[in-house]
Amino acid sequence: MTGAPHIPVLLDEVIEALDPQPGDVVIDATFGAGGYTRALLDRGATVHAFDRDPDAIAQGRTWRETEDNPPRLTLHPHRFSEMLDVMTSNGVAKVDGVVMDIGVSSMQLDQAHRGFAFSSDGPLDMRMSQDGQSAADFLNTADEASIADVLYTYGEERQSRRVARAIVAARPLETTGALARVVRKALGHKPHDKKDPATRTFQAIRIHVNGELDELSQGLSAAEHLLREGGRLAVVSFHSLEDRIVKRYLREASSTPSASRHVPMVARDDPVFSKISKAIKPTDAEIERNPRSRSSVLRHATRTATPAREAA
Repeated sequence: MTGAPHIPVLLDEVIEALDPQPGDVVIDATFGAGGYTRALLDRGATVHAFDRDPDAIAQGRTWRETEDNPPRLTLHPHRFSEMLDVMTSNGVAKVDGVVMDIGVSSMQLDQAHRGFAFSSDGPLDMRMSQDGQSAADFLNTADEASIADVLYTYGEERQSRRVARAIVAARPLETTGALARVVRKALGHKPHDKKDPATRTFQAIRIHVNGELDELSQGLSAAEHLLREGGRLAVVSFHSLEDRIVKRYLREASSTPSASRHVPMVARDDPVFSKISKAIKPTDAEIERNPRSRSSVLRHATRTATPAREAA
């Protein structure tokens, strides 16, 4: 298998932002089903692809580019927050581009046994790396206050205490379907509601179990250290929590925060990134073709010659 079964969101926009040239070295920090990697390889780039999910790595190892001499595709079964150490150990000091597609992949969502979605019943798992604490482990052992904090912080669930109380009362919970039913009952779900109320809870638990927001912050710092002058960073996020982190990071990397929040930001003489893009969103045509792209946002920037700041 040499292609990817899923086309990633904002693919054309990502490739335009990265502008890969033959011979460029690019990191695909979130390999998944390999959609960005395929496009990068087709443009002549050499790709180092990261993914903590062993299923994604196993699928990637069937690609012919891993057998090239030297390989045009190198797979790293690691978190992308570790990419600075991994690339250094592989003798790569600088790269021409880094792309990140944050959050759960379509491949993970579509497999019921991975426990990421409530659209089909499966074990309450949600672990990207397939090891460590599962969603069921957390929900069945954590106290009510801790669960409520996670739902409020990572799912922006305003009724987090009510949902947490219902979860504790329904323990043990073992399947995605059981959790979804508990949340819907607690929040008074109506069949005609546009958005399933369980969405926020599932998002929150997934982010917590996988440490996704810390991973994103560390990954951005690693990219800053790895990109050469003129190298390009492209980040696709899917909800406001992620986009907020990316937006703030790029703002701080391109300007000096003032001492007071009431004083306008002042441009710095030595920004780490320049050419910061505005938020780029999918077209109506892409959303119609792929409804999962609806909430996606792309932000990109270009690395300057300024030395990287201290790693996060």
